[in-house]
Amino acid sequence: MKTTVDIPDADLTDLMRTTAARTKREAILEAIREYNRKRKLKELATMFGTFREFMTRDELEQGRQEG
Repeated sequence: MKTTVDIPDADLTDLMRTTAARTKREAILEAIREYNRKRKLKELATMFGTFREFMTRDELEQGRQEG
């Protein structure tokens, strides 16, 4: 989807530097992906401890070893 957005030069330059992006598009996509990843982690963190019937750490490790 094509979109025109006015982004302050200093912010975009800083974003490109911190993400090591070669293009503006690459930097913006990285920022969007990172924002979405953090939002999903935050949602997941709110569920921590709410599962009653879930594997214990030992059961999970045993399942991993069994393949």
